[in-house]
Amino acid sequence: MSDRALQDDVIRALADAPYRKSAAWRTRGLADPDRVERFARFLARHFYHERVVHFFKYSRALARVTGRRPEAVLTRPGFEALVPSIVLGSRETAKAVAQLVVTHVGDAGAAIRYLGDLLQYEAAMMVVEAGPRIWREDPESGGEGAGSGEWSAPETVEGTVLLELAYDLPVVLPELLRPWSEVPQAPARSTKLLVARSPRGRVAVARSTDAIAALLGLADGRKTLAELAHGAGLEVRELEQTLHGLVELGAVRFSTGS
Repeated sequence: MSDRALQDDVIRALADAPYRKSAAWRTRGLADPDRVERFARFLARHFYHERVVHFFKYSRALARVTGRRPEAVLTRPGFEALVPSIVLGSRETAKAVAQLVVTHVGDAGAAIRYLGDLLQYEAAMMVVEAGPRIWREDPESGGEGAGSGEWSAPETVEGTVLLELAYDLPVVLPELLRPWSEVPQAPARSTKLLVARSPRGRVAVARSTDAIAALLGLADGRKTLAELAHGAGLEVRELEQTLHGLVELGAVRFSTGS
């Protein structure tokens, strides 16, 4: 095995708890198991501290009202219980850690009407960001610039999330990060938000509509543009414009025909 392959294997063991406990890793005896485990736990706590602070920054700004800082979950038993299954950067681990935060902050009982919506939004951002990246342009991936003349069969990208909220969060989010003496309020207005991620990991949020929601539900990589337009109640030209925006956002990709 080359030095590079050996290095990659050690990095995998530090990032992937199930692999770290597997016979495939243990029988190799490449490093002291206790030291590897301690360092892996340090890395996991640091990795998710950074993400929780970033993606739950609005809940963090409300900590003086809720009494709950989101990152506090990383020192609690719930996080320790996750350690044997943690795979750094995976969507499954992101979901589990985000749920710990949602429960921790949500159980504070603070009288903030939109707190549930806010936590749902922040958790979605953290989960959508997780997962593998595409680091090299692949002409078969239907990336940016693909058009209906060259590609067919649009499909919704795995991990894309459509949120249906009771409060118009985009109105209040900037206010939460500014100085305030009274908790900023969000309008009680039904709001659909689309959360998606580009292949390289950039997370974006956009307001959605019923037509976009229908389109995302229909785009399965098999239906034609005409079928999608009919199902979403859009004209084909309007559909093409909408798809272009969704591709730029990272919510939809095009695949080649079989």
